Amino acid sequence: MASEVVHGQLNATIFEARHLGHGSILNLLEKVGEEVKELLHLEGHNGLYATIDIGIARIARTRVLSHEPQNPIWNESFHILCAYKSSYLVVSVKKGLEISAEVIGRAQIPISEILTGDVIEGWYDLYNEDFSEKLRKAQIHVRLQFKHVSEDPYWGSGIRDGDFHGVQHVYFKQRKGCRVKLYQNSHLSEHYSPRIELGHGEERSFYRPPRLWEELYEYLDGAKHFIYIAGWSVNTKITLVRDKERMISGAEGVTLGELLKKKAEQGVRVLVLIWEDRTAVEVLRNQGLMKTHCDETFEYFKGTNVYCFLCPRHADHSLSPFQSAEIAAEFTHHQKTVSLDASIQGSENRQVVSFVGGIDLCDGRYDNEIHPLFRTLNTVYRDDFHQNNYKDADLEHGGPREPWHDAHSKIQGPAAYDVVANFIQRWTKQADPSLLLKPDDLPGLLPPDAHIEGPESWNVQIFRSIDDASVVGFPANPSDAPELGLVTVKDQVIDKSIECAYIEAIRRARDFIYIENQYFFGSCASWDRDQDCGCLHLIPIEIALKIVSKIKARERFSVYVLNPMWPEGIPEGDTVQAILNWFRNTARMMYKMIGEALREEGLDHEFRPTDYLNFFCVGNREVKLPGDYVPPERPEEGTDYWNAQKHRRTMIYVHAKLMIVDDEYIIIGSANLNQRSMDGARDSEIAQGCYQPYYINQRGRRARGEIFGYRMSLWYEHFAYKNGGLRREYLHPESIECVRLIRRICQRIWDSFVEEETVEDLPGHLMLFPMRVLNDGSLDEEEDIVYHDTKASVKGRKIDVLPPILTT
Repeated sequence: MASEVVHGQLNATIFEARHLGHGSILNLLEKVGEEVKELLHLEGHNGLYATIDIGIARIARTRVLSHEPQNPIWNESFHILCAYKSSYLVVSVKKGLEISAEVIGRAQIPISEILTGDVIEGWYDLYNEDFSEKLRKAQIHVRLQFKHVSEDPYWGSGIRDGDFHGVQHVYFKQRKGCRVKLYQNSHLSEHYSPRIELGHGEERSFYRPPRLWEELYEYLDGAKHFIYIAGWSVNTKITLVRDKERMISGAEGVTLGELLKKKAEQGVRVLVLIWEDRTAVEVLRNQGLMKTHCDETFEYFKGTNVYCFLCPRHADHSLSPFQSAEIAAEFTHHQKTVSLDASIQGSENRQVVSFVGGIDLCDGRYDNEIHPLFRTLNTVYRDDFHQNNYKDADLEHGGPREPWHDAHSKIQGPAAYDVVANFIQRWTKQADPSLLLKPDDLPGLLPPDAHIEGPESWNVQIFRSIDDASVVGFPANPSDAPELGLVTVKDQVIDKSIECAYIEAIRRARDFIYIENQYFFGSCASWDRDQDCGCLHLIPIEIALKIVSKIKARERFSVYVLNPMWPEGIPEGDTVQAILNWFRNTARMMYKMIGEALREEGLDHEFRPTDYLNFFCVGNREVKLPGDYVPPERPEEGTDYWNAQKHRRTMIYVHAKLMIVDDEYIIIGSANLNQRSMDGARDSEIAQGCYQPYYINQRGRRARGEIFGYRMSLWYEHFAYKNGGLRREYLHPESIECVRLIRRICQRIWDSFVEEETVEDLPGHLMLFPMRVLNDGSLDEEEDIVYHDTKASVKGRKIDVLPPILTT
């Protein structure tokens, strides 16, 4: 039977199974399970559960029932977003063992029946694992109904404010009447002032880029009641305000640790929740493999009025000891939030303000739009030299430092309370809940439902990737999870609303998508290799299907994806090469689909796949100037570090996690576009999706609000400021003129970046990712490009010694 694309939403209910004990298989499995349990001296996690698969993708999984061996009743429903290709949908009954699971029986339903959109309900006969033998009397009762994406009234519709009530079936609802600020980098220089006009007609104004760490310092210093910080890493030694031209009175030289201790001594409740890196041991100088400084921070606050808790990544109690050890060792708490109380101009009341995004409060994050490599090493970066891409790099041996591009946001209004709620749920789960001050109990604080009116208001929705091992408040009974917008995986209850938010935004997109992210790979069920790596999230395939649909409709659509040149680390190293391999698999899949669509529509002679989808990276290069820092030592000759210093160039590390759709909607937070961040049961994450109702796209009027200003400001930083400024083509990112213009500019920047001699500062930062896409959509597999100044392959390679769960 031919494979067919299943793209839309599947509503599924698994009711029950019956007569499972009428064969020898179940009895045999029970015996094996008991023997394994006795042999390994482990408590059992045995029980029956059911799964739904489309092709290689597991799309639903019920809770485990331990005391119903023959006629288990689950009665669990699922709302499943689908973008898969297969011939059959398979429903399986499995018996959980300590280490894995065994199939009791399977039923398969042709995808052609699913695609009719009719309600399909009934008892289905179960067969053995390879469907070669029917099990006597064994059956499973399911109901399925599929809705194709084209039947969704919001497909390609944009926001349409009157109809958009936020992403449905998720934990936090959309909140109206908020305020939002969007930040690029932790700082911007005094001279950064792109001229970006917002609004229309008499309501026109100009975009004013805010500066994150300056504002954060002022908010922290002004808090009266509470400061709640959740971080992957928090380094007490960093200073937030460093720009001599913009120095805040009293802020010069003040470290984050000193500021927090001062506020705690003033009576402010300061709670700091940091991921505990279990590799942070004495032999590694307390930094751990991730260099998060978690033990240093804990020791710094010990005995002070600041309550600091190191928060390990615990596993759900329902998982086996093997799985629990895997979760604790391999995954992290990756959220980066600050919530506090703040004054309100012209009022005696106070408000809750929350910061959400990708920027950690740690070393190496301070940077501006210039992204200097060598020139400020003896001033701004004298105590904050960070370079993780070259072995043995330090200030004594000189630059280049690792420039850092990132993104963050600030929320005021009702959604800020949802960020506080997330912190309270996490703190209550793993720390001392008696230390919490709840905003509802604080005098003079605006209530959660107090919202802001007017054209500058925002609608905001908080999304997460997190499971019940990390928060309180999730239902004890997994069958109650769907009512709260949660999903179940066996007995785990999971919030994976970040992936849902990305998918909905992509499906609503009309003209273009702009992404900045530290990683971009996934949808492995549609790859042509490595399909079993487990990186199943749907974001790349959803983008590819969106482009294909636009090609078939003869409509323009453009996607811009900005990643680092390579993942942070030694570029020849196994981890970096494995991740590059996953990225190339993803790009290969997407370009192949686009190429095929162009051929099928007879457009392959007029357009190329890169007219629709482009991947970029950023870098910098500096000429040597009088007065530049001269290191006392030099790197070993011939090393990557020596070459980078000789040629005075390196990549700018992209750590941002954002997606802008049609200049009217943005998702920004801590989540990478990989399985770790999207899964919900791996790294814990938080993000917000938001828009300004007054500034959405309407007939004859493009969105020209803060999101538009933010996108244009990012483009100004990356390439426009040295290449003709903000041209009219950038007002229409979907246009072929815009795409091809940016590609030409990026090629010129790349040519300057790779020249042997450094004759001038790099004329911009944005470059095409070094990957050749042929006109038919295939990647040039013959080329074997290495990153300049290294011996590392751009293509990456499959690394068998690293389990995919670690690198995906």
